[in-house]
Amino acid sequence: MRYKIQGDTMPVVICTLDAGESVVCEAGAMSWMSPNMEMATKAGSAGGFFGRMLSGESGFQNHYTAKGGSGLIAFTSRFPGNILAIDVTPDKPIIIQKRAFLACTAGVNTEVFFQKKIGTALFGGEGFIMQKLSGSGTVFLELDGSIVNYSLREGEQMLISTGHLAMMEASVSMDIQQIKGVKNVLFGGESLFNTVVSGPGTVTLQTMPMSNLVAEVVSRIPTKTS
Repeated sequence: MRYKIQGDTMPVVICTLDAGESVVCEAGAMSWMSPNMEMATKAGSAGGFFGRMLSGESGFQNHYTAKGGSGLIAFTSRFPGNILAIDVTPDKPIIIQKRAFLACTAGVNTEVFFQKKIGTALFGGEGFIMQKLSGSGTVFLELDGSIVNYSLREGEQMLISTGHLAMMEASVSMDIQQIKGVKNVLFGGESLFNTVVSGPGTVTLQTMPMSNLVAEVVSRIPTKTS
């Protein structure tokens, strides 16, 4: 498979497949394709089906295969941000935010990922239920806003406002830390908890989580007065 990512604010990834090659995507993700791309909708294993539903994705996935020659298929972003291509290998699975998955080659496995620490489970918000991508192949992710990467050393930590953590290597651990100080909590304008990630491994942060964008848009809608 060959691909190119085009566009800035609302990007698209255009994939060219050789005969017999397949890509997998979420239901409704395909934007355009050549006529020889054959579609098959599959649920996969029961665990994968319900895991995808818990992580905010559709339980079903669409498999597109090029028939009788090379084929073309495109997937566009659903919101302003970036499309990121990641090579997944058996020794380096990755953890992504729910709803980030866009498409992948047939060798990538998707499953739900639960944070194990009780603090993260109770107060982690979007970070409690994530997705784990393993196996071997290329995956395309749609992330919110611009992207910043940090490589953390063993034991090195970073505090992240809820929703800004987009992706991390499976070697990175995650927990939740409450903001200290009554005035900070009441008047600081931040959430009550921050996400704490600890190395070793790489974390990918996004500058404008969709939840923040929606809240900003809603706050600017004029209210009706009688």
